Amino acid sequence: MKNSGFDYINVIPLVDVMLVLLTIVLTTSTFIASGAIPVELPKAASAAKQEKGLTIEIGASGRVHLSSKPVSLAQLKDSMRQMERERPVLIRADRSVELQPFVDVLEAVKQMGFTSVSLQTEQRS
Repeated sequence: MKNSGFDYINVIPLVDVMLVLLTIVLTTSTFIASGAIPVELPKAASAAKQEKGLTIEIGASGRVHLSSKPVSLAQLKDSMRQMERERPVLIRADRSVELQPFVDVLEAVKQMGFTSVSLQTEQRS
């Protein structure tokens, strides 16, 4: 009996692996683009554009996150002391958050002397 070589290559496993990798990439990129902290943004007549810079997020529970890491107000001030004051600051606050955590964060940013501060919103439909 003669041992013959392969007459064809089965590409179905290769396609399966590629589809799984594509799904992982798309899921990860969507997560990165939308931000790590789920925040339901308030609506305004025109949506604020997101600039590159420092991002401070306030979740619905009032928890503050600096660059997707949970921080206290004191830790936020300590982290901001070492940053350039001309760096843009973007505040993303959930629409259902109480006013006091937002005011505390805004006051801390003002005390640190940052000159470019904006609030991210969604455009009303």
